[in-house]
Amino acid sequence: MSDPTRPPGPKIISVANQKGGVGKTTTTINLAAALVELGNRVLVVDLDPQGNASTGLGIEMDDRERTTYDLLLEDVALEDVILATDIEDLAIVPATVDLSSADIELISNERRSFLLHDALRQTDIDAYEFDFVLIDCPPSLNLLTVNAMIASHSILVPLQSEFFALEGLSQLMLTVREVRQTGNPNLRIEGVVLTMHDARNNLSQQVEQDARDNLGDIVFKTRIPRNVRVSEAPSFALPVLSYDSMSKGAIAYRDLAKELVANNAAVGA
Repeated sequence: MSDPTRPPGPKIISVANQKGGVGKTTTTINLAAALVELGNRVLVVDLDPQGNASTGLGIEMDDRERTTYDLLLEDVALEDVILATDIEDLAIVPATVDLSSADIELISNERRSFLLHDALRQTDIDAYEFDFVLIDCPPSLNLLTVNAMIASHSILVPLQSEFFALEGLSQLMLTVREVRQTGNPNLRIEGVVLTMHDARNNLSQQVEQDARDNLGDIVFKTRIPRNVRVSEAPSFALPVLSYDSMSKGAIAYRDLAKELVANNAAVGA
């Protein structure tokens, strides 16, 4: 039974797509920064062994003493793995390559699919007063991604505007269905966001049309353009909103954040 005296927890969203190179980490970092600009407190959970979200938010390797690996497998308290970033009200649980062995080590744990769910519901998360938790998932449908889905209220799917873009979605949707049946019946699709979109390109236009025809209203109206500033920003360990605040990419991620917040307000109304 839930404790009525506890404040409602943050909205937890997995950013997931088993295809690599579709803009998962870029979307996680920049959507988080845009949500902060709107007055939210945000936690990013880096669940990708490559640790790119951690690097992209300026967390040096030497500062990653405790990581998502420790949170999942060493029973470390959430407060001991959360690090502040240079952006006020944006925090992160970092990752290192140690996480790459987690899938094997999780197999023997009876609660192997629920470890992140349990970790993100520790009572000490209340002190941070996060409004959103964004989980940057690895580019595969492994036990880490299943952990993220079971821990989450919803999934946001970045979809690159390229040939075969929709083909990989079917397997992702099957995994979502399985997770609903086995561990998280309330998991919903937050939305599909088109990334690396070039409105002048016929292929991008066709992918968008196919996505909207097949998926309907779950496709965000906002599209993330192919933008050199978005690509450059991670090398400076900054979200594009900090790197070039008025670039097309920064404006698009602000629009995405506003759309996401409005959608959630409508659902909660």
